[in-house]
Amino acid sequence: MATAAPSSTSPDIEQPGAALTAFAPGQAPAFSPLYQQIKTLILQGLQQGEWKPGEVIPSEFDLAARYKVSQGTVRKAVDELAAENLLVRRQGRGTFVATHAEQQVQYRFLRLQPDSGTVDSEGPAQRDFVDCRRQRANAEVARALGLRAGDPVLQARRLLRYAGVPTILEDIWLPGGPFRGLTVERLSQYHGPMYALFEAEFGVRMVRADEKIRAVLPDAGQAALLEVTEATPLLSVERVAYTYNDVPMELRRGLYRTDTHHYSNQLN
Repeated sequence: MATAAPSSTSPDIEQPGAALTAFAPGQAPAFSPLYQQIKTLILQGLQQGEWKPGEVIPSEFDLAARYKVSQGTVRKAVDELAAENLLVRRQGRGTFVATHAEQQVQYRFLRLQPDSGTVDSEGPAQRDFVDCRRQRANAEVARALGLRAGDPVLQARRLLRYAGVPTILEDIWLPGGPFRGLTVERLSQYHGPMYALFEAEFGVRMVRADEKIRAVLPDAGQAALLEVTEATPLLSVERVAYTYNDVPMELRRGLYRTDTHHYSNQLN
């Protein structure tokens, strides 16, 4: 008696549902683990504004039904997004889109820590905007922000003081289009984190950043604002922050005093 040919599909391997066929070419290759494909689909929903910062996303049960996969697969995708600070689990309430207004996310990109105490015990910095103007992007700024030289950008300079001591001097460049209408008055009036303002009023959420760090000496103007001498070594931190889909949305160059603070990072 002839036996049937073995199936090429093992019953122990979950197969993608019909919902996964919506990927564009190159967006989710066939060899991508299923939970990674679900993660990509959830990210698409976040990027398209289906679920906004601070809003609850559907339950794992509902997402599993939507994407025609198991709850375990959805859970693994959500776990990764939570580990990346894009989603926040709240016991008994569900899973929410993370927002920079939340305490555990506020200092996600700020790695300067006080030598004594913690960021929370130190309290928020006093923020003074020294300058804010619209200008044309030079070649270096345009390259960092994925723009063309001459495109409009907003440049701001702000000084952060801790316990009255000027500690961080930042120069910030933002693409003009997404931040149309942003003024120095609005920046000065907003008392929460700058990134929370960006997501609440301009729909731009920073999800990751690349940094370059080096030791430098300040010029005369920088030294005067930070109340140090031109011979004082400072930590220079250049950051490019990205929104969803790796779109650069901010170039930030900071000079950090390290006489009472230090740069701290956890490497996994």
